Amino acid sequence: MATKIRLQRFGKKGKPFYHVVVADSRSPRDGKFIERLGSYNPNTNPATIELDFDKALAWLSNGAQPTDTARAILSYRGVLYKKHLLGGVAKGAFDEATAEARFEEWLKGKNAKIEGKIENLTLSKADAKKKALAAEAKKKEEIAAAITAKNTPPVEEEPVEEETSTEEAVEAPENTEEASAEASASAEGTDEAPSTEEA
Repeated sequence: MATKIRLQRFGKKGKPFYHVVVADSRSPRDGKFIERLGSYNPNTNPATIELDFDKALAWLSNGAQPTDTARAILSYRGVLYKKHLLGGVAKGAFDEATAEARFEEWLKGKNAKIEGKIENLTLSKADAKKKALAAEAKKKEEIAAAITAKNTPPVEEEPVEEETSTEEAVEAPENTEEASAEASASAEGTDEAPSTEEA
C-alpha cells in the first residue's frame, strides 16, 4: 500500500485550514486516513503549524511520500533535515551527537528567523496604526477649521473706507481752488511780462 502525507481541507469558504494526515494514495482527499499528524492554518500571519515531529519522522523513514505542500510544511518544521542527518549517521559520515548538535543549531536559527518575522510584523502594525491616528487627527483639525471659518461672520471694513473717501473729497476742492489760484497768478504774470518788455 502506497502511503502519502498530505493535507485534508476543513473550514468555510475563503477561510480554509488543513489537517496533515497519512493516507492511502488511492483514497479521496477528504476521505479515510490512517493517522493524523498535525494541522496547518494559513489564515494567520505567519501561518500556524502544529506537527507531531516524531510520528512524521517515523512515517517518512517508513517510506511515506509527502505531497508538495506537505513537503514544504515538513521542511519548515525540520523533519526533512532531521531525516537527512539520520541518513548521514546510518552511513557513518558522523555520529549521532554531531547530528543532534547540527539539528539544534539549525533549530535555533529557524526560531530566530520566525521571531524576527513576528517582531517585524508587530512593528509594522504599530507604525500603520500611528500613521492612521495621525491622519485622522489631521483630518479632524481640518474639519474643525472649516466649521469655524463657516460659522464666523465676515469682518466689515466698509465704514472705514467711506470715511477716507469723504476726507479725500474734502481735500479735493481745496486742491482745485489752490490750483485755480496758481493758474490765475501765472496768467497775470504772463500778462505782466510782455507789458514790461514793451515798456
